[in-house]
Amino acid sequence: MIWIKHIIFGLISTIFFNNIYCNNNLKKEIAYDGYKVFRVRAENIDQLLYLRQLSDDVQKVDLKIDFWSMPNSLNSSIDLMVPPELGNDFQTILAKQNIKAETLINDVGRMVEMQRDNVEDSLFYSRFPNDTIFFQRYQPLSNIISFLDDLVRSNQDISSLETIGKSGEGRALKIIKIGYPGQNKPIIWIDAGIHAREWIAPATATYIISKLIWEKDEDEISQILKTFDFHILPSANPDGYEYSRLFDRFWRKTRSRNSGTFLGFFCVGVDPNRNYGYQWSRTGSSGNPCSNTYHGPRPFSEPETASIASHVMQNKNNIKLFLSLHSYSQLILTPWGWTKDLPKDHSDMMKIAEIASRAFKMRYGTEYRYGSSTALLYSAAGGSDDWAYGAAGIKYSFTVELRDRGTYGFLLPARYIQPTGEETFDAIVAMLNEIKKEI
Repeated sequence: MIWIKHIIFGLISTIFFNNIYCNNNLKKEIAYDGYKVFRVRAENIDQLLYLRQLSDDVQKVDLKIDFWSMPNSLNSSIDLMVPPELGNDFQTILAKQNIKAETLINDVGRMVEMQRDNVEDSLFYSRFPNDTIFFQRYQPLSNIISFLDDLVRSNQDISSLETIGKSGEGRALKIIKIGYPGQNKPIIWIDAGIHAREWIAPATATYIISKLIWEKDEDEISQILKTFDFHILPSANPDGYEYSRLFDRFWRKTRSRNSGTFLGFFCVGVDPNRNYGYQWSRTGSSGNPCSNTYHGPRPFSEPETASIASHVMQNKNNIKLFLSLHSYSQLILTPWGWTKDLPKDHSDMMKIAEIASRAFKMRYGTEYRYGSSTALLYSAAGGSDDWAYGAAGIKYSFTVELRDRGTYGFLLPARYIQPTGEETFDAIVAMLNEIKKEI
């Protein structure tokens, strides 16, 4: 790692300056011109250990190398975004380790700009849009909230809005409740966008909401709404989402201020999916406030995770399915994420995940793998699905990594919103048809 030591000194002042710049609200959009995304694979244990060490070093000092997927196992895909000033050095050092690098995205900035053009087209909300309009763009939070308001206003027989808390910057955490009236009905919890840059997740959750309401009179959906109530939070990290839209397309964390430590003065935000209070900080997260996987100063330090946890705990006896929508990789992940051990309900979880995987494939042939988080990705404690299962006792708790498998990664074009929403809805319906047999 000699090459890393040579550039740390040159970058460290830039890191601190940039963070002071942000902390004083003199915000400027971060450009990604010339950044590249590479895909590598570790073909032997030495290469795997090397890549793991690199990912650890990146977490300790922000070298502007962003691991979009982590080095977990031999021959698994590992995607990294690399800045132009490191591109040649990075490829050279990989070659010395006999690690082959495939270029997935040659110029990240160009792709961001193409998406930005579409984003600007969506800034103004038209009342009562249909799916052919609203889901052609990634919408700002204000449009999503207006969309929910309109849906509820015209469908009060089956829907209502509830604010379950506020974000660190004071934005309302609004859930929509959908279902026909009934006593003590089983609940389906769905949240999306807990990682800010994963734009397809809030878009998919919003599509699911629209489908449930617009097609409430269809036989299958009507029966589902008579059996279950849905509690859906389409934007679980609204501050981070808006920041990713306006200033840094690849922002991941919340936007809380990390006071109390020297690095915390310079670095903003907590990874909310390392902040849940089950086996918190045990593995796969960082105590460094500048890290993308910073777990926070304590469990539920973030008002976003604390609000979600409070609502879920209040309804835990009725929640039969807990889904957290993320991207990317096309995976259905079961607990545990904090250990390679398997939970006692693993076989039942895998049965539901297999049913969902088949349903995902039916419409467009999209293939989703399924298994525990540690088996398919990496060890990471403090995740929402582990907490929902381990602390709240919700048997069927899953994280779903939506499209794609890396061709676009976090920059999935908006033309994939509707097909992703359709196949995700198919998977949820299939899961519920199986789960209701146990009720």
